[in-house]
Amino acid sequence: MSSVIADPVFYLLAIPALLLMGVAKGGLGGGVGQLAVPMMALVISPIQAAAIMLPILCLMDIFAVRAYWGRWDWGNLRRLLPASLLGIIIGTVTFRYLDANSVRLLLGLISLGFVLSKWLTLKPNVERASPGLLRTGFWGAVSGYTSFIAHAGSPPVQVVLLPQRLNKTTYVGTVTLFFAAVNYAKLVPYGWLGQLDTTNLMTALVLSPVAPVGIYAGVYLHNRINERAFYQLMYLMLFVTGSKLTYDGLVGL
Repeated sequence: MSSVIADPVFYLLAIPALLLMGVAKGGLGGGVGQLAVPMMALVISPIQAAAIMLPILCLMDIFAVRAYWGRWDWGNLRRLLPASLLGIIIGTVTFRYLDANSVRLLLGLISLGFVLSKWLTLKPNVERASPGLLRTGFWGAVSGYTSFIAHAGSPPVQVVLLPQRLNKTTYVGTVTLFFAAVNYAKLVPYGWLGQLDTTNLMTALVLSPVAPVGIYAGVYLHNRINERAFYQLMYLMLFVTGSKLTYDGLVGL
């Protein structure tokens, strides 16, 4: 087996996907960053795409946490993080029962569900209270699970955080620290399951220079970007990619 993926089409998709992930982590608190694995999964297995991305995400987290140091909400983190560890454990136990097409289908449905919920949900103008402990724990566990299998943990966390209408920087800081903890926790089961092999690690190393570029681009854009136009484009792209993955997963089952 080659020590690095050689397909140029993979890099044509992986580089913009990782830049998007970095911008999302560095400036917009995730969300549209979940487009990265679906984009890469158009060329390689989504399981391999997730394995290649994990070391890069951990590198991104170093820069992102530094940029938003101390700008997070401990109340939310104290409830979300323990539950996310349960989700990671469930993902580890069920990993071997998921084939590539099952993961494509699940990832496609997660992507479509996320986009449709954004398009169809009416957003009230009033600030709402923090969700209860049970609801927060449930979505924290779901986030840990979907993050483990496809780095798609942002939508469940957004269910908890967005209704609270936190200050934008506090929101991004909270999401940043949450996923930094989750991503580093995933290194152990990923290694145990054999996902961090030479090919995946070397490919991640080749792509690693993209990490700080994406993060600092996101930090720069945090207070400058027209978020509405950006989100509209990203949701459309995510809808198209999610539709393709859902179709491929259904056909392949």
